[in-house]
This record gives sequence, C-alpha cells and structure tokens, in this order.
Amino acid sequence: MTVRGHVPTGRARQVVSLCLAAVLLYVVLIAPNHPAALSLWALSVVPLEWPVIVLVLLALPPKGGATVVVRVLLCLGLVAITLLKLADFLTFLAYNRGFNPVVDWHLVIAAWHLGSGVLGTVMAVVAVIALVGAIGLLAYSLWWATGRFARISLPVPLPLWVSAATVPFALFAAAEVGHSMRHWQLPFDPPGAAFTARVGVERVAMVQETVAGLRAFRAAAATDPFAETAPLLDQIGDRDVLVIYVESYGSSSLTNPRYRPTHLETLQRMEAELSAKGLGLRSGWLEAPMIGGQSWLSHATLAQGLWIPDQKTYGAALASGRKSLFHLAQDAGFRTSAVMPAITMDWPEANFMGFDRVLPAAQLGYRGLAFNWVTMPDQFTLSALERLVLRGDAAKDRAPVFAQIALISSHAPWTPVPTLLDWDALGDGRVFNDMAVSGDPPDVVWRDHDRVRDQFRQAIDYSLRTVGEFAGRQAEAAPLMVILGDHQPARFVSQNDSFTVPVHIVGPPALVDRFAAWGWPDGLVPDKNARTWRMDAFRDRFLTTFSSGATSP
Repeated sequence: MTVRGHVPTGRARQVVSLCLAAVLLYVVLIAPNHPAALSLWALSVVPLEWPVIVLVLLALPPKGGATVVVRVLLCLGLVAITLLKLADFLTFLAYNRGFNPVVDWHLVIAAWHLGSGVLGTVMAVVAVIALVGAIGLLAYSLWWATGRFARISLPVPLPLWVSAATVPFALFAAAEVGHSMRHWQLPFDPPGAAFTARVGVERVAMVQETVAGLRAFRAAAATDPFAETAPLLDQIGDRDVLVIYVESYGSSSLTNPRYRPTHLETLQRMEAELSAKGLGLRSGWLEAPMIGGQSWLSHATLAQGLWIPDQKTYGAALASGRKSLFHLAQDAGFRTSAVMPAITMDWPEANFMGFDRVLPAAQLGYRGLAFNWVTMPDQFTLSALERLVLRGDAAKDRAPVFAQIALISSHAPWTPVPTLLDWDALGDGRVFNDMAVSGDPPDVVWRDHDRVRDQFRQAIDYSLRTVGEFAGRQAEAAPLMVILGDHQPARFVSQNDSFTVPVHIVGPPALVDRFAAWGWPDGLVPDKNARTWRMDAFRDRFLTTFSSGATSP
C-alpha cells in the first residue's frame, strides 16, 4: 500500500536520473573552448541545442534501431565537438588561435614532447591514460544520459506533437549560429547560444577554407619576382650574413612590466658596448605567423617570403620549388649554413631550404649535460658557430657565409638558466654540467605560473646577453647580423595577444643604415612607433635592399 503524498522509490530515481541527464547535457553544451570564457558567467548561458536534443530523444520510440542510431550519432558528435573544444582551449592557451583539424594534428606530438619534458615520461603517460579514460567516461555518460530520455514512453499522440515542436527550436538554434557567425542579423539578441553547434559549423567552414587556402598558397608559391633577377645581394660585398633567432623572444619582453625592466637594461647596455666598438645598430618589429611554438614556421616564412602559419602550408612551401633566401644567397656566391642545436633527429626538410651545410646538435661538439629539453646553452652554440663556420675554413679567401642560427636556451621549460662563462674556457661543454643540474626541475617550477614567468624572464635575458657578447667578439670583421625573435611565448607567459617580435640589425654601419628605409631607427631598443613588417615581407625587402639588380622597395 502506498502512503498518500509519498513518491514511490522507482519514480523518484527516474526523476533524479532525468535531472542528472539534463544537467550533464547542459554542461557538455556550455563547455567553453577559450580560456577567457572559463567563468561562472558561462553557466548562465542557455544552450539552444538542449531543447532540440531532449525533444528529439523524447519523440523517438523507446526501443528500435532508429533510436540506437540517433543516440550513437548524437553521442559521437558531442564527444567529437567536446574534444575540439578542448583542443581549441589548449591551442588558444599556447598559440592564441583555435585548433585547425586539417593542419594541426602534429601538435599532439609537440604536446607530448613538451609534457614529457616538463612532467617526466611516467607522469606524461599517466596524463595520457587519464585523458583517454576521461574521453571514455564522457562517451559512456552521454550514452547513459541520452538513454534516460529515449526510454520515456509518451502516450499517443504526444510523440507527433513533440516532433513538431522540435522544428521551431532547431530553426531558432540555427538562426543563432548564423547570427553569431555574422552570416545574417537577427532583429533581437537571442536569449541563449547554440555554441556547441556553432563550433561544429565553424570547423566545417575552417576545413573548407583551409583546403581552398592551400590551393591558393601553392599558386602563390609557384611565382617568384626574384627568380630571374640578377645580380642579387651584390651590395653586401664580402661580409658574412647571420640570421640569429632567439627562441620565444617576443614584444612582451619589452612591453610587459614583468619583463621590460630587465630586458631594457640589457639592451641599453649592449647598445652602449657595441656602439663603442663601431658597430651600426637599428631595431624594429616583425609580425610572426604564430605564437607559442613551431619556430620552423617563422624560419620558413622569413626565408621563403610566404606566409606560413601551419604545417600544411609549410610542407606546400618546401615542395613548391620556390627558392628561399638561402637558395638565392647560394646563387649569389655565399656559403650557406644552418646551426640548429634543437635538431636531434633526421631533418629531411633541410634538403629543400638551400643550406650547403647543416649542423645539428650532434655535430656542434657539445659533450655536456642537456638543460632538460635544451640540448646546449646558447653560448656554446655561438662558440660552435665561430669555430665551425666563421673560422673553420683556414683559407683567407673563403666565400662569405650566409647562415641561420636558432638559439634555444630561451625555449620552455626555461629551467635551469645557464650563466655566461669565459668564451675561451668552454671546451667540449662539460663545464656547464653543474648548471644543468642546478635549481628545481620543470615539474616543480611549472606548478606556479609566476615562477614560470620569472624563469622565462631570466632565460631571455641570458640569450640577449649572450648574443650581445657574441656580436662584440665579431666587431673586427663584423658580419651583418639580423637578430630576431621567432615568436611570442605561450599566451599565459606573454600575457598579451600580440604576434610581433623585436628585430635588431647589427653590423657595419654602411650596411645597417640601409634599414633606415624600412622605418627602423637607430639603437637596440625598438621604438614603439617603428614600422612593423610581416615576416613574409622580409625576404623580398632584404633582397631589394642589397641587390643592384632589384628595383627599389
């Protein structure tokens, strides 16, 4: 006998399970894809897809193949879009852009390398297992939640009316997606957002745009205004040219109050010392194609004279046959080299870049301990450049060098940070061993974002001071040096959305002064009003500036 007013236990459980299922669907639908949206405010957003999903499930017969198919497709779709949101969140955090399903799959490997370097291999494996488990739990939970609604048997003719009610809700959600994507304008602000549906629609559009963009890129790569121009780079004379990238050196180093005092003081001291040695100095800004990582994209953008923001366009550029800045330097009689301490495995792409000689980590002579991910300190890299490239050829009449150098001491995880030593005492690098095992390991430092930022500040300062001393050592027969950042660090470190990086021109005053036409003033501290050029503009402007066969920029 049931007591009046008492809800039977089975009915109570059904109500609770329906509430839990509704809440789960609600949370999945409002889950953000951007760090800025991670707030309590997001909980107040009404997901317009929610009533559509619930009504569809209620309209289905409790049993049957059609119900199973709909639930499978719905669960797969929600899991896929949730993973896209997570990928967006992480790429926004690291690179200040969304995840592109066409070109960004290699970032999974990059994330593994960074994660295993910061956390250690065992903890990184645990994290991967936890992620896979979380995905499985999400899929199971969604299957359970959709089942709670699909199993409700409505009396005839309610399923028909529920089906009819689905249509206006679906149309309203679709209208909000178009409104948010600015395809059309609604006469009122919708009382919610079809955010999850919009993420799916945006990804379909992104895939279409990326494929079309790659076709256009290949067409642009096939044309080159300098393919038939001669002579090239003849106005540099017999001077060497060095393009030196400082890892993660972005505009935040000179604009963020956390970093600016340290780096400004270092640049001012370098400016005084190098000017006293008779070197010309100018500085400005370049816009990189990405932030947070993938340095090779910046290297290729600058060398190819093409905008290369992702791995697909990178591959397309290398396969296009277009001559890079280094190919054209070869044609002009320079001996081209790449000094790449971060390269520890085969690098087949180098065959398409125009280098006569590639010096990876194993060929630089370093026998000391690695600084976590960083294979060797910048000072040793630049010492190896002197020893193996600039002074390795005993003949006095050697061809001038045109080299790319990628410094990595300022690469994450930024711990430990080396200190400068006597350049003549570096030996085979074992003198750095005590430094390499000093301080807290990355898994300790990275528990505190403020500590990470301070380590970044110190690492950039070390790299700048090292480059400054190196430039001073070359003053007697100064090469033309282009010293620049490859990209901004991850957004949580830079704490801004800028893609700009500083660039410093150091060398013989007569050559350095040619950069006045670029809008870059004297000194090593870039003026905030100095001209900003995109990195893909560098190649053609550089060729024009130093080639008598080219027309004025």
